[in-house]
Amino acid sequence: MFTLTEIASLNDIQPTYRILKPWWDVFMDYLGLIMLMLAVFAMTMQITKDQVACLPYIDNAEEASGTSSLPQQRPEDVTSSTRAPVGTTIPLVTKDLTDEAVSKIYALQAPPTGVKTNLDFQQYVFINQKCYHDALPWYSKYFPYLTLIHTLILMVSSNFWFKYPKTSSKIEHFVSILGRCFESPWTTKALSETACEDSEENKQRLTGTSSAPKQVSLEGNEDSTNVSPSTPMLGVKFSADKPIAEVPSSMTILDKKDGEQAKALFEKVRKFRAHVEDSDFIYKLYVAQTIVKSVKFILILCYTSTFLAKIEFTHECKPDIKHLTGYTKFFCTHNMAFMLSKLLVTYVALIMIYGMTCLYSLFWVFRRPLKEYSFEKVREESSFSDIPDVKNDFAFLLHMIDQYDQLYSKRFGVFLSEVSENKLREISLNHEWTFEKLKQLVTRNAQDKQELHLFMLSGLPNAVFDLTDLEVLRLELIPDVRFTAKVSQMTSLQELHLCNSPAKVEQTGFAFLRDHLRCLHVKFTDVAEIPAWVYLLRNLRELNLIGNLSSENNKMICLESMRDLRHLKALCLKSNLTKIPTNITELSPHLVRLMVHNDGTKLLVLNSLKKMTNLIEVELHNCELERIPHAIFSLTNLQELDLKSNNIRTIEEIISFQHLKRLTCLKLWHNKIITIPATIGHIKSLEALYLSHNKLETLPAALFTLPKLRHLEVGHNSISVLPPDVGLLHNLQHLAINSNKLEGLPKPLFRCTKLKVLCLGHNALTTLPEAVGQLVQLTQLELKGNCLDRLPAQLGNCRLLRRNCLIVEDHLFDTLPVDAKESISRETF
Repeated sequence: MFTLTEIASLNDIQPTYRILKPWWDVFMDYLGLIMLMLAVFAMTMQITKDQVACLPYIDNAEEASGTSSLPQQRPEDVTSSTRAPVGTTIPLVTKDLTDEAVSKIYALQAPPTGVKTNLDFQQYVFINQKCYHDALPWYSKYFPYLTLIHTLILMVSSNFWFKYPKTSSKIEHFVSILGRCFESPWTTKALSETACEDSEENKQRLTGTSSAPKQVSLEGNEDSTNVSPSTPMLGVKFSADKPIAEVPSSMTILDKKDGEQAKALFEKVRKFRAHVEDSDFIYKLYVAQTIVKSVKFILILCYTSTFLAKIEFTHECKPDIKHLTGYTKFFCTHNMAFMLSKLLVTYVALIMIYGMTCLYSLFWVFRRPLKEYSFEKVREESSFSDIPDVKNDFAFLLHMIDQYDQLYSKRFGVFLSEVSENKLREISLNHEWTFEKLKQLVTRNAQDKQELHLFMLSGLPNAVFDLTDLEVLRLELIPDVRFTAKVSQMTSLQELHLCNSPAKVEQTGFAFLRDHLRCLHVKFTDVAEIPAWVYLLRNLRELNLIGNLSSENNKMICLESMRDLRHLKALCLKSNLTKIPTNITELSPHLVRLMVHNDGTKLLVLNSLKKMTNLIEVELHNCELERIPHAIFSLTNLQELDLKSNNIRTIEEIISFQHLKRLTCLKLWHNKIITIPATIGHIKSLEALYLSHNKLETLPAALFTLPKLRHLEVGHNSISVLPPDVGLLHNLQHLAINSNKLEGLPKPLFRCTKLKVLCLGHNALTTLPEAVGQLVQLTQLELKGNCLDRLPAQLGNCRLLRRNCLIVEDHLFDTLPVDAKESISRETF
């Protein structure tokens, strides 16, 4: 037999699940436990005392007809064991009396009462068992067992959603996260700060209204007239953030371990929400088990009320055992009838209460939209106005939590707020990245400016704003960058890099950046990531946009807002453009430098360049250009053109450059140019020509008629002969003809006495002429990778040449005379 404890364990759930049990479920659990105790008690009584007692039944018809099975008593049947009625005087009977005397004595007595059956004990036992099964109603025999079965079914139905695998895993996860969120120090801190803010606001409101109400109203009028309207940002407006009251320093300190745990909780809550919100299975299962309990209650109530009247104390039994006992009918009594009837009445009362509770739970389930949950009240009471509303199973679980204690959902909502998460990150970040630590990371860049590079942080530490001497700030892969009013402390900041780091600014901080920022680099994945305030920096000089700006996104670049960039001089678009956006022509009055660096996407349309006549420098890199674009020839103020890494094979259009009177630098390197047309000699203003990394085999004589040419690069080609006309370039200062097929150098080359850099490496030179000593201004000479046997001693005449700028094999350097080596090896003063 099961004990009560063992049976009650079927209803046992984890103690932590109690928070998901509303009062009606708890009440039904207690009712189920009472019904379980009642069933166990009834079963115990049934097993130990349940039986019937039967006696033969003789009706008057049998006695009148003489067909009674009972034998008539005769005087000779009376024995000494027959007892006379009470009050009758029985004479003393001795052995001397005759039978006739005895008969006369008993004839004087009253007849005996009762019926003699002549049935022995074994027959009564048999009759009782037979009548128990035949005459006793089945409900009287199995009522306790049915009670137990029904109670167990109701108990299982009440807690099935805690046991079913598809729901129990989610519930267990939810309860675990909820408990941690409730006890997390971050929850207490966040709600405490909210309380401090509310109390501070109330204090300020009460103080202001009580001390000088008229003054406040005047100030309000002044503010309303003096404050300029919000600055538009592509449909978004700046708004003054809600002032945050100062909180005690003890509240802003969060233990590092607690902070890490809170971060983990935010991540768990986010993943749990995504996992649970996509279905309503828990809700449906709870509704289903509630309906099952309600149907079960109706079923029990219906058949129990039918059989309630059949539990009686007396029963007639007509077993077919006359041939064994001589009787056809028996009168039986059920000794458990009274107890069972009382227990059944009690059970019906409990079932009715249980059923009414079930109906109420169904009413609650269908009356309210339990698959939607709003944190509106929590948002009103706290500073976290961004707590999102939830749906489906997540919403249902929170509704169940509210039946236990609404404080749970309020504290849990803290971990659904991005504002709360950002505050936690900010506190942890500021705790880790102190001013001293950031100061150690400040370096000097190539432009000798103080630069700080922060990589993959959760946000921007507040201590950055204390680096007042910082000139360049690089932020890379930082998801939450906020420039507060404290950025105005960085008076030296002029250059900002935002590499996949979307940034937000407060109104005061924006005003500072608008007036002080000169150079901005923004690297993004999608054009929508470009901060809208970028197009409002009116004092910006240089803007670099690096990311996906494909043709379908051209209309989204928001270049129509660039008209506010009144001082923008340089615009760099590193993307995959197929055409130059027409809207950049609005920058034409002041834009002097345009750079388009494609990633190999062919740039097809350049007509918009014709209107940008003030451009001084144009760079079109990796744009798959096959010819020099005709739109370039309209840029009359152009001074430098860079067409690096394209697909240019011929440059016959170069004659049109003669109309660009100010063109001084032409870069056609890293292309597929085979020949240089003689018309290049018409570009008299050219000072620098870059033709390296092409397929040139010869250099035209017209190239050396450019009187102002100072810089010539033709390295990494297939040039085998350097024409003697190179000596005509009297202003030549830089000549790079490395990685070609030169076997010798013409002597007129060394008439270019202004040469400072001469790159001859990786050719087929066998000798270096002694005339190299005439290049007295030479500061860099590259000879490595040739077939030289020795170096001329006259190399020592190059007084400005130093060993680190003489790129040659060590064994060749050792062939120089000692004085030449000493002259070259001496340190620069």
